[in-house]
Amino acid sequence: MKKTLRFAGWFLLVVLVLLNVLMAFHAYRLTYFYESTEAVFRRPEQMSMGEKVTQALFGFRVPKRPVKEVPDFPYQKIQLKNANNQILVGWLSPAQGKSKGTVILWHGHGSNKSRVLAEARYFHELGYQTVLFDFRSHGESQGNVCTIGYHETDDVKTVYKWVKAKGESNIILWGMSMGAATILKAVPEFELKPSKVLIECPFGSLEDAIEGRLRSLHIPAQPFSSLLLFYGSMERSMDGWAYQPASYARQLNMPVLLQWGRSDPRVSQAETQLIFANLRAKKKRLVIYEESGHQSFCRHETDKWKKEVSDFLAN
Repeated sequence: MKKTLRFAGWFLLVVLVLLNVLMAFHAYRLTYFYESTEAVFRRPEQMSMGEKVTQALFGFRVPKRPVKEVPDFPYQKIQLKNANNQILVGWLSPAQGKSKGTVILWHGHGSNKSRVLAEARYFHELGYQTVLFDFRSHGESQGNVCTIGYHETDDVKTVYKWVKAKGESNIILWGMSMGAATILKAVPEFELKPSKVLIECPFGSLEDAIEGRLRSLHIPAQPFSSLLLFYGSMERSMDGWAYQPASYARQLNMPVLLQWGRSDPRVSQAETQLIFANLRAKKKRLVIYEESGHQSFCRHETDKWKKEVSDFLAN
């Protein structure tokens, strides 16, 4: 009996150690984007059995998503340096005629500035100057480590300060998913004063974001989400548990348009409602897209999105 218990104890210890080692690998891969020369995106059906097993155990080697599309309206390429001395690459598109202001757009995790061109095009049509940048470690910007918005707030500040230094008094921030969560953190962190904020599908906390990712992959949240958060925090020098966009919302008092898709597998309605309830803005609006998930509402429910955005900016 003692031998059996001893064996069971050692077996459980080995399992726990292996689980922690694997979660440390997954946390690393989740927050690291490889250069195109280091990794090539391949679908599971294109992989050998050995590759599938290796990546299932240690995480996927995800390359930066290349920028394959450029604006079909006039633009110029801009390069700025963030606090880490990394070059951020973006596009500046002056308004046609007299500008109503400047809209700065921020993409989601693993995406890049070309993925929000549809939104930028509409803001441009409304008479705004638009500024699109790749976050660090995305698109054409330098870096490989991504903290899902925790340290990327400095990128938002860098671009915001640059636009403001050019004399712009009406700065509007728009963000999707990670971009939206980063805006919620950056505004109070650096005391930014945008005229209005438009956020789509922001997660309530970093732990919620990890749970949402696991949920979309049909993987049980616990204990994996807590382990990923623990190792991700250690590996990337951040306090992952303190990263709470829903709490930061209490410090936003400018007009805010919050939008969410009913079929979103990553961000829950409870997270969205909590963010909305916490917003201090006297003028705030929550819009739910019944036919959308975690995606571009501009591309999927175009007419509704355009009406909501134009009405919000006009009032």
